[in-house]
Amino acid sequence: MKATGLNSFMARIDAAEYGLCCRLNRGAQRALPRRVFQIASRLGDGIAWYVLILALPVLYGAGAVKPAIVMALTGLLGVVLYTFLKRLFVRERPFITHQSINRAAAPLDRYSFPSGHTLHAVSFTWQACAHFPELGWVLLPFAALVAGSRVVLGLHYPTDVLAGATIGAALAELGLAFA
Repeated sequence: MKATGLNSFMARIDAAEYGLCCRLNRGAQRALPRRVFQIASRLGDGIAWYVLILALPVLYGAGAVKPAIVMALTGLLGVVLYTFLKRLFVRERPFITHQSINRAAAPLDRYSFPSGHTLHAVSFTWQACAHFPELGWVLLPFAALVAGSRVVLGLHYPTDVLAGATIGAALAELGLAFA
């Protein structure tokens, strides 16, 4: 159930971020950037991360099994955390709250805070690059595209992405402590 004080706080943040959301959402008006962000967003639904986790032991051998398992476990913990937080904050997505923000991709669920896509992009990229730094040239730009896509496509506010990145970094550090 919604907490009234929390709802009014989130409404004030929504209003403060409105202008930035509109400016970033303009990137979805052009076909090429919109398509690039849509593809990044779709791959960030989980497809890229599942492939990464499964590919690590194939590419790096037995030494990559434990990091891959830990990444999968931190991914599950991430789902639990962002699901809980979305139910707690019940922050509507920008395209729902503001008619001038165009939805350029379908969301996976109703609420926006925090960004689960960004949480996982940061967590998996951080962990993979810590173990296999040579993957950074691919994973870092991809994670940035996933995070950026969330605001450009009208699905998240910048603070949703920032919160997702912060939680993702914390989960990555937790995972690295166990791996």
